[in-house]
Amino acid sequence: MYLLTPGMVMDLYMYGCVFSILFQGRPEMDRQNGKNIRSEARHWLVFYTQQLGKDMEDQAQNLVHGNIQLAERVAPPPATNLELTVEEVVEEYVGSFGWSQFLHVLLVSLAWIFDSQNTLVTIFSDAQPSTWRCINNSSSSLCLSSSSKGDVSSVCGLMPGTWEWVSGHTSSIIAEWGLICDRRFLAAIPASLFFLGSLLGSAFFGHLADASLGRKRTVLLSCLLTSVTAFLTSLSSNIWIYSLLRFANGFSRSGIGICCIVLATEVVGRKWRGPVSQYGFFFFAAGFLSLPLIAYHTRTNWRNLYKILSLLPLAYSVLFFPFVSESPRWLLVRGRSKEALDVLKTFARLNGKTLPENLCLANPSAPGEGGENEALTKNCTKESLWRTKWAAIRMITVMIAGFGVGFVYYGVQLNVENLNFNLYFSVGLNALMEVPAVVIGTILLGLTGRRLLFSLSAFLAGISCLLCILFAHGKRAKKGDKSSTGNWAQLAIEGIGFMAASVAFDVLYVYCVELFPTNVRNFAVSQSRQALMLGASIAPLLVAAGRLSPSLSFLVFGILSIFSGVVSWWLPETRDAPLYDTLKQQEEDEKNKVANQITQA
Repeated sequence: MYLLTPGMVMDLYMYGCVFSILFQGRPEMDRQNGKNIRSEARHWLVFYTQQLGKDMEDQAQNLVHGNIQLAERVAPPPATNLELTVEEVVEEYVGSFGWSQFLHVLLVSLAWIFDSQNTLVTIFSDAQPSTWRCINNSSSSLCLSSSSKGDVSSVCGLMPGTWEWVSGHTSSIIAEWGLICDRRFLAAIPASLFFLGSLLGSAFFGHLADASLGRKRTVLLSCLLTSVTAFLTSLSSNIWIYSLLRFANGFSRSGIGICCIVLATEVVGRKWRGPVSQYGFFFFAAGFLSLPLIAYHTRTNWRNLYKILSLLPLAYSVLFFPFVSESPRWLLVRGRSKEALDVLKTFARLNGKTLPENLCLANPSAPGEGGENEALTKNCTKESLWRTKWAAIRMITVMIAGFGVGFVYYGVQLNVENLNFNLYFSVGLNALMEVPAVVIGTILLGLTGRRLLFSLSAFLAGISCLLCILFAHGKRAKKGDKSSTGNWAQLAIEGIGFMAASVAFDVLYVYCVELFPTNVRNFAVSQSRQALMLGASIAPLLVAAGRLSPSLSFLVFGILSIFSGVVSWWLPETRDAPLYDTLKQQEEDEKNKVANQITQA
């Protein structure tokens, strides 16, 4: 629709005049004059028609231009990307802990079963048989008299071939290879080398999981190597090959624990990190509890025990592990933001939710001109835990605390064969104690801080070990007394100490996960595990010394455990704290928090 301007109105008036001349004319005019007037009128008609058309075209253009400007002012601005961190996406869109995360945590935590089984299998495979007997055709009076004593050490003076183990010569490596008397020290070598392998493997797999393979593929590699080394162990021909393969098995299985806890906790909201990290220890306890059941049916041949245990991680790797997702946090810090976003979309979809179309993940460090992925990967690769002062001090503190807890935790478990109870019953009871320890730890993690819970658990474990000194003295004073009252009391006190040590052991993993950022988290957990394994490798020596002086072992256990609880007070509290992605990001944020606290004070 066109608007008429005053100029256009005047033009229309002129049109009317021209038309009146053309079509009406005057009668008094002569023929010649009429022709001239009409000719001039035609000329003006053409002129005014062109002028009117030009005015109307200009008016139309102005109207269209005005509409475009109005549309530009009314139209909404173009959509911008919604940039959020992984933490924010999980909390606001995916859900802190939905069905997708539950299934993920369940599948990941199953691997803890194999970690437990391969760690504690030596309780049965390396156990010293409790009874022996004279061979029927032996008429040696020395054999008969020694047999009546019932003491295993009494066989040292007997001639080979005059006696045998009641359970058979293949019931354990000690029975098969004669690791008694002057060869008894050889029986401790496999366990020590196993924990030494675990110590070295923790550093290797921790770095591998952070730097190249990621959490998922590192767990897979560790499970496959654990399966292979366990099977090869069953084929050992002597104590030296057996010890070497136990070292390899300890090295292989160390990647399971350190990666599983990180892989499980990095996909849930902050309030669920504590409980989720404890779920893995339920499966560790389940693996521990399954050992007596498997070992009892293979009690006449220790090689069959290793063969059965080797099949479980292989089956898990083939049947269940393909459904596990990689950590989106690790993918992001490695510059693979699209893959990280795809993982989060999968979790959200299984939870019945959707992510915004314009969502993109915030980079944990600012990219440079070389591109987002290149700059991010380069920045994260250059960061080193040991070259960062605050992180190095924190790591050393965690390792000192972990050494004492690992010493007590594994020492009590390995000492179970020295109790005057059935071995299968004692191990089963110890395994059952893990369950309430995990339950208590899970509940208290949601109610108290990590530092407080760890220190109190370490204190309780230490005090329980010191109280056991009283019962140890009572046992030595009444050595000839067959009453088991003192033994049951000592077992109860040791059980309380073991449960407390187990809680501290579990909480330390959670604590370490939250103390360090994504790009060094696996390495930090591996360093903590190294400290635990170092304590575990020394614990058997103290257990052996405790056979001569029970008070000494309990005293050292108690002092180290209490010392670990004291050291933990130099660590910051991490309850409800976010999981950071880089050392620089965490350092800046923690400095800002300290500055704000000082300002508010």
